[in-house]
Amino acid sequence: MLTDRDMLLRRLHELRSEHRDLDTVIARLSDQGSIDQLQLQRLKKRKLMLKDEISWLESGLIPDSIA
Repeated sequence: MLTDRDMLLRRLHELRSEHRDLDTVIARLSDQGSIDQLQLQRLKKRKLMLKDEISWLESGLIPDSIA
């Protein structure tokens, strides 16, 4: 049975993978001569949202340290 931590780690892995895939797609679109600016803007926005979610999950996985 998966623990909450395992599920968070799995979700984090999925998000990082999608983020990398978007990097590739955005780079390919940028290299093309004719770029659909709206599509490119949407992909970049999605990538930014993924980055925020990744950061949020990472911060939730790091235990609070007591000084």
